[in-house]
Amino acid sequence: MTRTPWWRRPPVALGLDVLLVLVFAGVGRASHDEAGPVLGAVLTAWPFLVGTAAGWLVVRVVRRTWPVDVGPGVTVWFATVLVGMLLRHAVGSGTAASFIVVASVVLALFLLGWRALGAYAVRRARTPHPS
Repeated sequence: MTRTPWWRRPPVALGLDVLLVLVFAGVGRASHDEAGPVLGAVLTAWPFLVGTAAGWLVVRVVRRTWPVDVGPGVTVWFATVLVGMLLRHAVGSGTAASFIVVASVVLALFLLGWRALGAYAVRRARTPHPS
């Protein structure tokens, strides 16, 4: 029986997603020299965090699994961007085309990147190494 890696446990995976969305918002604010690093990042991140929660819910209900792998992670990423942009637009925040592209790419790297690295680590650990 194999043990589940720590990062594949749903609470940890969700925590990673939330942390990375907050990092995305914080780095974005810092790159534009905006004030309020902590509260500002949370205010910038909330629409994307709602999207992340929606993505997790969709994966859980539709696929009946946890989104800890790359495949289900695509749904989380897509929901994060889509819902995040729709909510930003609804409240009058910026949704310029360049922002949508940058947010999509960065969030893909963040939300799919850790899953891809984890999948690679699992595959590598399962591959027999020559003695």
